[in-house]
Amino acid sequence: MKFSLTHLQSFSSLVFEKIGFSKEDSILTSALLTRADLRGIDSHGIARLKGYYDLFKADRLNPKPNFKWQSKFPTLAVLDADKSIGFLSANAAMDRCIEMAQINGVGVVAVKNSNHFGIAGQYALKAAEKNLVGMAMTNASPLVAPTFSRDKLLGTNPISIAVPALSSRPFVLDMATTTAANGKLEILQRKNGLAPDGWIQKEDGSLTSNPNELKAGGALRPLGSFPYLGSHKGYGLGAAVDILTGVLSGANFGPWVPPFVSFLPLAENMVGEGIGHFFLAFRVDGFMEESEFLKRMDVWMETFRNSTAIGKDAVLVPGDPEWILEDERSKFGIPLLSTVVDDLNRLAKELGLPAFS
Repeated sequence: MKFSLTHLQSFSSLVFEKIGFSKEDSILTSALLTRADLRGIDSHGIARLKGYYDLFKADRLNPKPNFKWQSKFPTLAVLDADKSIGFLSANAAMDRCIEMAQINGVGVVAVKNSNHFGIAGQYALKAAEKNLVGMAMTNASPLVAPTFSRDKLLGTNPISIAVPALSSRPFVLDMATTTAANGKLEILQRKNGLAPDGWIQKEDGSLTSNPNELKAGGALRPLGSFPYLGSHKGYGLGAAVDILTGVLSGANFGPWVPPFVSFLPLAENMVGEGIGHFFLAFRVDGFMEESEFLKRMDVWMETFRNSTAIGKDAVLVPGDPEWILEDERSKFGIPLLSTVVDDLNRLAKELGLPAFS
């Protein structure tokens, strides 16, 4: 089944407004949520709407947050998001980064006391659309075992970097620091599929292809999957994200990061407040003329795209697959699994809203 972006946004906006978001915040949150669907990152789009509603019911998500800013220096700030949904706190944080960067050349914001913020790429991209280089990252529920460990200590902890160009659309790196994001497991669960080797380990550390294994005490593996394929590098990247987003901001970190699913209890003896994010934006004209940099980025992009392919698949640069899907889905609609549609219809019924479909 395919649906228009407008339909996804209007339905999710009704849900957010129903649970107490202002109309303005509902529209913005819905647009940020469904950008994932538009860009083909189905695991982080409207399929997660019920999860946000459940966080609200569990009193872990505040629909009317009072943002509190702290800043000792003109280019650095910390945002206490007051249990906001991550879309609103992340958007506000990147806006502040952009404002600081336009005035002072660079802006950095760390966020605490927040929640899941969807796809990291859209916040980094927001800076790139202003001809700034943008960076966004977040920590997440502890589902990942460090290399050689059985314990779940890290989240999928995504990193995004977006860089503007002149004629090309921006370079957008948007990646989890695990071999696969947890959302891909959720998609496999809905499809009754199997996970590829190296994605998941059992509680004892042995490999499994069962996408439900995390519920039995298993863990995701860091990017690289195996030590001989560089899993220590994925572990290191995930750890760096956790330090910048959690330790630095005053949010929770490591095994204390609150789970996205509301039915799991919060960890005991929390070490901070909520989930943490980290954002950065800087001006390229601090290094060279902006027009020269943008032209050089075009050359870089086309050089890589025009490199000799091994087989039939064209060589792409980070962001290309999402731009391609965004164009396609804008024109032909967004596909949703029947299980997702059923969940949305049940949510509509529970809230007394018109059916999704």
